[in-house]
Amino acid sequence: MTLSTFSFTICFAVWTIFSIIGVQIKANLNLNDTEFGFLVGVPILVGSLTRLFLGIWAAQFGGRRIMFVIMTAASVATWLLSYATTYPGFIAAALGVGLAGGAFAVGVAYVADFAPPSRKGTVLGIFGMGNVGAAVTKFIAPFVMIAFGWTMVAQIWAVVLFATAVGFYFLSEDEPTLAARRIGAMPEQGFMAQLQPLKELQVWRFSLYYFFVFGAFVALALWLPRYYVGVYGLDIRVAGMLGAAYSIPGSIFRVLGGVLSDKYGARRVMYWTFAVSVICTFFLSYPATEYLVHGIKQDISFSLQIGIVPFTILTFVLGFFMSLGKAAVYKHIPVYFPNNVGSVGGVVGMIGGLGGFVLPFAFGFMNDVTGVWTSCFMLLFVLVAMAFLWMHLAIRRIERRQNPELTGPKYFPELAETPAQH
Repeated sequence: MTLSTFSFTICFAVWTIFSIIGVQIKANLNLNDTEFGFLVGVPILVGSLTRLFLGIWAAQFGGRRIMFVIMTAASVATWLLSYATTYPGFIAAALGVGLAGGAFAVGVAYVADFAPPSRKGTVLGIFGMGNVGAAVTKFIAPFVMIAFGWTMVAQIWAVVLFATAVGFYFLSEDEPTLAARRIGAMPEQGFMAQLQPLKELQVWRFSLYYFFVFGAFVALALWLPRYYVGVYGLDIRVAGMLGAAYSIPGSIFRVLGGVLSDKYGARRVMYWTFAVSVICTFFLSYPATEYLVHGIKQDISFSLQIGIVPFTILTFVLGFFMSLGKAAVYKHIPVYFPNNVGSVGGVVGMIGGLGGFVLPFAFGFMNDVTGVWTSCFMLLFVLVAMAFLWMHLAIRRIERRQNPELTGPKYFPELAETPAQH
């Protein structure tokens, strides 16, 4: 567990490297916000699209081997990134850097195999703490970049990732299921057999939830340093640290989300997550506005805007509840689909990761089109409100049937060990 979580942390730090060095690259190449959003989103796209296949391959060939391969490949691409000089060159390097994001699907299948059913939510929550790698990059990379340039950031991150890959391979062990298959105690599952659960609507419902709780988390982790620089005029080092104030709770409290999901049920945790996220994104959406009131004797003018302190507090709260939601979504998977954690976890992670690609690009596009900085939060408010409504209506539709078979462990197995919810 320790090795897996540490390795995923380093992978996530590399995966989000453009959140810091991208700011300098944007200035060097004179990119607009749309081009910048696409650049920082490309690694997220690659890491997302590969998750389904990597999750299945991890189940077939072992998470230890697949983790080593993708970390090694991503480290090479990150090193080559330091030699890019043109926008197409950066895009090409970003494709290889994105492989680091695929480590999540591999790690989920790997660590879940070691945990008993009653503790899978907690275990996956601990592993998911690796998202704190985004905060590691925001804390350290700005200082390295200011002192030695952005190319040194890429080279140091590449060396650390390769060293982590080697350490993980030689210090970890194969998962119990893989060992059992090797001695013939468990049957092999082919590639197509692993894909069968993807026909279930539940898989895609969980994917939609993850599109927000993880995809929007990654998108904001990439976008916030740029937001702080553009809106509040901060230095990149200060912007990076304040961006980490969002990334850290969105990462380390994921283990709390796993514990709460084990104790109270993942469904209840998702309600908490969506409700608070709707409130936070609503207030963050409000643009700085000047008002002029025609009074009896004279005009009265005043302005409304979110200062840097309340903005930082709101993003901290948003990140905290997103972390709970990320754990709650993945609590469902080994319970509903115990024999297909790799494929189901892969597709859920893929859709969530796609949010991390689509949303930064959308943020930049909306900035260029509307000219309103808070347009990114307007988009997130609509997204989470839709997800919240869809989840609530789906659950209410099942409960209204008043059939015990549809409200018991068969349809909500994560509640089987939490009788307080029945």
